[in-house]
Amino acid sequence: MRWPSEIKALLAALLLVLVAAVGVKAANEKLDIGISTNEIAITSDFAGADLIVFGALDNADPLLLQLGQYDIIVALEGPPKETVVRKKDRVFGIWINRYSMRFEPAPASYSISSTLPINRITKEIELSGRTIGIEHIHLTPAGNVGDGTRVPEFKSALLRLRVEDGLYQSEPVGVEFVSSSLFRATLRLPASIPVGEHRLRAFLFKNNEFVMERNLRLRVVKTGIEQFVFELAHQQAFLYGLLAVGLAMITGWLASVIFRKD
Repeated sequence: MRWPSEIKALLAALLLVLVAAVGVKAANEKLDIGISTNEIAITSDFAGADLIVFGALDNADPLLLQLGQYDIIVALEGPPKETVVRKKDRVFGIWINRYSMRFEPAPASYSISSTLPINRITKEIELSGRTIGIEHIHLTPAGNVGDGTRVPEFKSALLRLRVEDGLYQSEPVGVEFVSSSLFRATLRLPASIPVGEHRLRAFLFKNNEFVMERNLRLRVVKTGIEQFVFELAHQQAFLYGLLAVGLAMITGWLASVIFRKD
């Protein structure tokens, strides 16, 4: 049975008044989460996938559960990486990179799901303080930024580019309760998900107030020839460069032999 929102609000207010009146100590709710694997293998044909997160509420108030006063937010943060944003400008009829700004390490990818749009779950100051939501990811310029007038423009550009590339994603109703105290969250993993250690964060709110947070670690790795090439390029850059140049020379020589006119 679905309760009208007005009745839910009235019952919730009455319950809080009764609890305060009789001095009953509120239960200490606990949040637990789990995933089927702590490692995701990426192959050459990986086109993105959904990560399913299961969780449970312990010591939750049955009436508050029925009134929908508990909310869950689940976010997957990618490994932190520095980023340089460049802006092109037209100079003498030619488009060139005229301005740039470097940002300190921030999540290279970000996916978030929740029971409701996050601005309906709690206050903006709470979301910002706990870096919940794409618009609240801390993007800090590195080095000298002058008078700082261009910082908002470059921040907006970085967020826009990552959203367009599918690296930053949001699903306002991607968390659903499958029973009175069990829930399931769906997070989208983009095809270009960065390799490395990701952090899974789950937040519990009651009556729009923060209760607790849980964290898990998730590794994304490449497999097969992709893993070999990735490790070679990042761990043996000089050798990788030599092999790339040698392969290009051999390919060019073979092409000249095959298509040579007698």
